[in-house]
Amino acid sequence: MATIALIGASGNAGSRILRELSDRGHAITAIARNPDRIAALPGVMAKAGDVHDKESLATLLAGHDAVVSSVHFLASDAQLLIDAVRASGVKRYLIVGGAGSLEVAPGARLIDQPDFPEIYRGEAAAGIAFLDRLKGADDLEWTFLSPSAMFVPGERTGSFRLGKDRLLATEEGSSISFEDYAVALVDEIERPAHVRQRFTVGY
Repeated sequence: MATIALIGASGNAGSRILRELSDRGHAITAIARNPDRIAALPGVMAKAGDVHDKESLATLLAGHDAVVSSVHFLASDAQLLIDAVRASGVKRYLIVGGAGSLEVAPGARLIDQPDFPEIYRGEAAAGIAFLDRLKGADDLEWTFLSPSAMFVPGERTGSFRLGKDRLLATEEGSSISFEDYAVALVDEIERPAHVRQRFTVGY
């Protein structure tokens, strides 16, 4: 059993990660702006937290084995989050990433493709900037897990593929459910294989 601080525990990805952690017997400090929206699950302690308040956030994170960040990039500040983790003294930091920086061909990123949806461009660009900042954070054992292009509600099948910097896709497209993404992320917490790396998950 590990002690995990989960920022953004009531969101689409965060709520699935929370359930996966709980189902595997971990102890979770579940942090959200509105803690009443956090699911009441075994091993879960809900806490109110502000991603824009570095000092109070660092206090909430302190003493855990790992921190998971599952917040929108445009609704948070990458450097503030990284600094809050540093200030907390926790070394292991996992981030729910984005797909925009993944390559569809050598040197060709998903975000740069002509059919990339404009509505997601700002969030994708902020995710790329977050990953760039992490690459300079040699004092943290960070991991940035990028989902596939379609990151949607679905089923927990436990059957998926892992990759590094290349977008995973099939003839049906590029997708991963929130539920299976959570499996991959919690697997990484339990058996670290991508420390100071980005990797991706898809069908």
